[in-house]
Amino acid sequence: MVSNAAPEVPIAGQHVLHDAALQRQWRMSTRLSSVAGAIERFLGRSGFDRGPWLTVALAGGIAAWFVLDGPVQWAFASGMALIVAAVSFRLLRGETRYPRLSTALATLAIAFLLGVLVVWSRSEMVGAQPLARPVVATFDARVIENIPQPALDRVRLVVVTREPDTARPIKVRLNLKESADARGLREGAVIRLQARLMPPAPPMLPGSYDFARTAWFSGLSATGSVIGKVEILEPGSEGPGLSALKNSLSAHVRKQLGGSPGSIAAAFASGDRGAIAPEDEVAMRDSGLTHLLSISGLHVSAVIAAAYLMAMKLLTLWPWLALRVRLPVVAADVGALVGIGYTLLTGAEVPTIRSCAAAVLVLIALALGREPLSFRMVAVAAAFVLLLWPEALASPSFQMSFTAVIAIVALHSSAPVRAFLAPGEQGWLMRGARRGLMLLLTGVVIEFALMPIGLFHFHRAGVYGAFANVIAIPLTTFISMPLIALALLLDLAGIGGPAWWLAGKSLELLLALAHWTASQPGAVTRMPAMANFHFALFVAGGLWLALWRGSIRLWGLFPALLASVLVLTSPGPDVLVSSDGRHVGITGEGGRLLVLRDSRSSFTRENLVELAGMDGEPLPLSQWRGARCSPDFCVATLKRGGREWHLLMTRSRELVTERALAAACERADIVIADRALPRSCKPRWIKADRRILRETGGLAINLAGQSIRTVAEDQGQHGWWRPSADEGGRRRPHHQ
Repeated sequence: MVSNAAPEVPIAGQHVLHDAALQRQWRMSTRLSSVAGAIERFLGRSGFDRGPWLTVALAGGIAAWFVLDGPVQWAFASGMALIVAAVSFRLLRGETRYPRLSTALATLAIAFLLGVLVVWSRSEMVGAQPLARPVVATFDARVIENIPQPALDRVRLVVVTREPDTARPIKVRLNLKESADARGLREGAVIRLQARLMPPAPPMLPGSYDFARTAWFSGLSATGSVIGKVEILEPGSEGPGLSALKNSLSAHVRKQLGGSPGSIAAAFASGDRGAIAPEDEVAMRDSGLTHLLSISGLHVSAVIAAAYLMAMKLLTLWPWLALRVRLPVVAADVGALVGIGYTLLTGAEVPTIRSCAAAVLVLIALALGREPLSFRMVAVAAAFVLLLWPEALASPSFQMSFTAVIAIVALHSSAPVRAFLAPGEQGWLMRGARRGLMLLLTGVVIEFALMPIGLFHFHRAGVYGAFANVIAIPLTTFISMPLIALALLLDLAGIGGPAWWLAGKSLELLLALAHWTASQPGAVTRMPAMANFHFALFVAGGLWLALWRGSIRLWGLFPALLASVLVLTSPGPDVLVSSDGRHVGITGEGGRLLVLRDSRSSFTRENLVELAGMDGEPLPLSQWRGARCSPDFCVATLKRGGREWHLLMTRSRELVTERALAAACERADIVIADRALPRSCKPRWIKADRRILRETGGLAINLAGQSIRTVAEDQGQHGWWRPSADEGGRRRPHHQ
C-alpha cells in the first residue's frame, strides 16, 4: 500500500529550513532597505520639489483612467494608490529612516487617486450617450449656440431636443447653410427643422482623431446637417450677451479689414476663427504658426501685460494714490480683470482659461514680490484646469500649451542660460543680439519639445517652425495685436482707419511668412501613427529633463532617445482599412498612397494620407499596375516579408454568387468588404467584413510582422465607444 501522507521532516531539518527562510527574509529586507535608502538620499540631493510632481501624479491618474480598459481596472488602480498612501502615512506616524520617500509616496499616491476619481466622476456626470443609429427626423429644438463659419459657407448650431426614438433630452450639433441663417436664429430660439442625425464618429483608423470622445465630454449625443428650411417658432434673444458681443466684434473687425487679414484680426480680437480661409489654416499649420490663431497663452499674456503696464503708468501720474497704495497690487487687479473679461469674450475655451489662470498667478507673484515664472506656477495652473476639465489632458491643445510653457521655464531657469542672460556692462547692440539669440534658442527648444505631440496627434511636425516663430511671435505680440486694440479704441471716435491699415499690413506679412515657410521643401515631416508606449516614453523623458535640477536631469535623455529610436525603426502599416470597410489605403508601393476608392471627402483622404505617413495625392488602385479591378472587386498582390500577399477588396454592393465568392476568398490572404460576407468566404489569414469591422473599428495591418492594430484596442469600456451589440462582444479581425 502506498501512503499519500507527506513525509515528516526531522526536527533538525525543520530548524535548517526555518533558518534558511529567516536568512532569505533578512536578505530581502536588507535589499529593500538599501534601495529605499538610495532613493531617500537621491531625493535629498536632487532638491525634490513636490509641487510640480503632485500635478504630474494627478495627470498620471487621469491618463491611467483613459488607458485602462474599464471599471475593474480603474477600481484596482484606485485601490493600489490608496494602499500605497495608507502604508506611507503609517510609516510617517512612526519613526522612519525615510521621511522624504514616505512623504513623496503618500502625497503622490493621493494625487494619482484623485486624478482617477476626478476623471471617472466627470465622465459619469457629463457624458452623453450617443444616438443608437443614424436617423432622419423632424423635431423641435432650442438653440443654445450659433457659431458663424463664413469660410465654410455655413453656420454651426448647437441645440437641445429629444431623441426621436426614446424622447430623452439630447444635445445636438447641426450644420446649416449660411444662406439659411436668419436674424431670429440666435441663442434661445425655438425652431422646427428636419435633419439627418448621426452618432458622433469614432476614430476612422487607429491613431486618428477621436471625435466620439470629444463629443462625450461635451455632452453631444449626435451631429448632423439640416435638410431644407428652418421654421422659427420663437425668435432668439438679440440682447447684449457675451456671445452676441463676440459675434458683433468679429463682424466689425472683418468689416473694417477685409480678406484674409480681416479674418486673422477677428480671431485675435474675439477668438472667432470661422472666417479663416482653409488655405490660410493649412499654411499656418504647416509653418508651425497655427498656435497664433487660437486664443491661448500668447494672446492672453499680451492683453494682461498691456493692461498691467498701462495701469502702472497711469497710476503713477496720481501722486496721492501712489503714496498710499501699493501700485503693483492695483495694477495686478486691473490686469486680472481685463484678462478674465478677454477670456470670457473669446469663448472661455480650456486653453484660454488655462492661460488666464497662469497669467493671474503671475500677477499675484508680481504683487507679492515673488518669482513670477516658476514650475510651481505652471503646476498650479495645470492642476486648476485638470480638476475642472480632466478630459483636457488628452487634448493636443492642453499638451502643447503646457509643454511650451514648461520648456520655456526649464530653459530659462537653467544655470547656463541664467549666466548668459545676466546683466553686464555691454552696449545695447550686444544686449539686443544676445536676446535675439536667446529668442531663437527658445523657439528651437519649444519646437523640439512639441514635435512628439505633433507626431502623435497629427502625424506631422513642422521643421522650420522655430525660425518662423522668431519673426511671427514678436510681430503678433508687439505690432499686430496692439494695432488692432488701438484701431478698436479709435473706432469709438470714428478715426480708426489708419490703425486698421497698419494692422492689415502687419497681418499680410504674417500670412506671407506662413505661406513661404510652408512651401519650402521638407517643411513638414510626416510619420505613421505613433504607439502609445512610445509617446509615454517621450513624456516621461521630457518631464524628467524639465523638473529635476542639476546633472541628474540629463537622465531624461535616455527614454527620449529610446522613444526616438523606436519610432524611427518601427515599421509603418502596409494596409489601412476604414471602420466601414469602404476605404482601403496601401503603402510601400512607390511614393504615393494607393486607395481603393477615389473619395471626394477631404476628411477621408487626409486621414488615410496622415496615418500612412505619406505626402501627395493618393493614386486609385485601379490605376496601379499591380492590381486588377472590376466594378465589383479589386485584387492586389503585395510583396512583403519575403512572400506575396493577395488582397481581395469589394467595390460595390452588387450580389455575387456565393460559390464564386468562396472560390475567390480561398485564393486571397486578406478579404476586405464594406458588407457582411457569408461564412463560406474563408481567406487564408484575415477576413475583415462589415460584421467584424463594426466590432473592431478601423485596422492598421503590418504584413511583414503579421500584426494588426485596431481602433477598439485603445477604447476599452469607456462610454463613448459603442461596438455593435449584435456581435456578442469585442474581437479582432477573423483569422482563418
